[in-house]
Amino acid sequence: MSSFKNAIPRRAHKERAQPQARKKFGLLEKHKDYVVRATAYHKKEQALQKLKEKAAFRNPDEFYFKMVKTKTVDGVHRLESQVNKYTPEELMLMKTQDIGYILQKVQTEKKKIEKLTATLHSLDNQPSNRRVYYAEDREEAEELASKASERSNFAASENLPSSIRRKTAASYRELEARKGRVRDLEKLYMDMAIQKELQKSGRKRKLREEELVNPTTKPVYKWRQERKR
Repeated sequence: MSSFKNAIPRRAHKERAQPQARKKFGLLEKHKDYVVRATAYHKKEQALQKLKEKAAFRNPDEFYFKMVKTKTVDGVHRLESQVNKYTPEELMLMKTQDIGYILQKVQTEKKKIEKLTATLHSLDNQPSNRRVYYAEDREEAEELASKASERSNFAASENLPSSIRRKTAASYRELEARKGRVRDLEKLYMDMAIQKELQKSGRKRKLREEELVNPTTKPVYKWRQERKR
């Protein structure tokens, strides 16, 4: 009987809409909408209640360091400016430590590049059978040389397994990535070294474009010569 009952077409009941006289108030709120709104309202109400209890039971003698390091601006607590937080000596020490770390990373990357280059060089220089060709003139010699190099490269690539070829290609990509990383680190090292020198005492000035022998996009500084005792 249940199958016959479900087979009979039924009328699709639609949700009640907003009456015509209340169209200006928007859609008519359903029960599921009320549940969401009520849940959000009670959540905010409970949060406010907890804050009121925390403020009521606060110990008036408790002390936080932020009480003396903040100030109220338009009812909002803001931390004091930390522009002059460190002395020039502390800043110089931090710059030196950063430069030392960058230099260490550059040396580490260079060692990895040397090791990877030596490994790939040993793979590329595999022993192969040598043949001697005789040519009548220079053009024929160049043609034979090009054909021989293509044949040797093709034979070398064909003799290697596919897994070895994939690993070799991945190693070449890693080598290029490490070389690019070294270039970026060396550039960063030079910029940090210049910033460190600019923090030192001594009269210096930035050279104008017409004073440069080899114009560059980066600023160039000149220090005044000082007599050393």
